[in-house]
Amino acid sequence: MGSNQPHKYRIVVGSDEAGIKYKDTIKADLEKDDRVEFVEDVGSHDGADKTAYPHRAAAAAQLVADGKADRALLICGTGLGMAIAANKVKGIRAVTAHDSFSVERSVLSNDAQVLCMGERVIGLELARRLAKDWLGYSFDPSSNSAEKVHVIKTLEATA
Repeated sequence: MGSNQPHKYRIVVGSDEAGIKYKDTIKADLEKDDRVEFVEDVGSHDGADKTAYPHRAAAAAQLVADGKADRALLICGTGLGMAIAANKVKGIRAVTAHDSFSVERSVLSNDAQVLCMGERVIGLELARRLAKDWLGYSFDPSSNSAEKVHVIKTLEATA
């Protein structure tokens, strides 16, 4: 990638059985997006797979923490459990967001690498739009929010 080319995101997606439809639809959108280098899917892949959401969240978040992916998008029934589980992985800042302002601020203010949504609480078209918008935001390490993110990292390191 040349210096004049924008960064392309390496994205990991995951869901439990309650989020497969949205995950698969948004994954297809991401794969077509020029800002995305690749999308890795950690499952679930069909409704018969009852793997508990914490396993999917941890697998995706670990890829981000290990530097193998830049961001993760996780879908379950509400998005809440996925965020809780992903946040247990050291170095991860995961949020649940179902509106455009929260998605924007999750990146610009909190440097969150993981976006979680709930298939049971948001419409598909809005979820698709939020995922697309999410790629348009990048954290500015010289922003006023950088010091606050540093405090979060310090809290995690001393926990």
